Amino acid sequence: MADPDSFTENLRFACATRRSISEICREININRQQFNRYIAGEARPSAHNAARIAAFFGVAPQDFELPPKLFAARLTRPDRDRTSAGRLLDGFPGDIAALRRHVGYYQTYHISPSWPGLVVCSCARIFEDGGAIRVKSIERIHDAANEIHQFSKYVGLVTFWRNRIFITERSVGQQPMLSQTILIPFEVHQRVYLRGTTMGVSWRKENLPYASRMIWRHIGQEPDLRQMLSRCGVLPFSSRQLPATVRSFLDTPDAEVLTVPTDY
Repeated sequence: MADPDSFTENLRFACATRRSISEICREININRQQFNRYIAGEARPSAHNAARIAAFFGVAPQDFELPPKLFAARLTRPDRDRTSAGRLLDGFPGDIAALRRHVGYYQTYHISPSWPGLVVCSCARIFEDGGAIRVKSIERIHDAANEIHQFSKYVGLVTFWRNRIFITERSVGQQPMLSQTILIPFEVHQRVYLRGTTMGVSWRKENLPYASRMIWRHIGQEPDLRQMLSRCGVLPFSSRQLPATVRSFLDTPDAEVLTVPTDY
């Protein structure tokens, strides 16, 4: 039987595997003061919050009631066979040696049905963490004409199979969405651009599913992050901020955005 304080000790252990409590609270979208009470053992999360916390750390809510030694083993060596997701998770990270060549920061570009005729520029980082290859993305849009200020974060996993990079992401927030991107690396001497396709759900337009071309431009390992963020937004094809390679890949009839009609 678990000790009454197992939850608190296990939560502290889980938090110690991450960079900071602030980062954890931002990712889960939970109040920092309330979360501090959980860590201090002054309060227990509701069933809803417990599920969100467990999902963030990749365990089940009841795992936090395990004896600390068992919980530590579960957290660091999750039993993938206990869920139907096991086979899917076994697909990550694939050929990690090949994938490591693409670790770094990227400026990403695609056409979204939410802003027809414009290019959405975002930023992303591919990095290695505990034997997995992860991705974090930020989409920041300021649409003055429609009085829209959008700031979205995404987290996900990356894998490499048969010379293709597969990226699966979910948005961070109370109503998360999933997206899938497939990118094609080219010759060893050409690693600046990764071309491919992304599929997700439009932010506007009644959350319609869509698919469009996407291209990632490698910025480096230690870029100017403020400058990267400043480039984010919606851009016309005539914008000087749009590299010629990006423009030629997206500004073509073959790059039509595909969506599901509302009357289908």
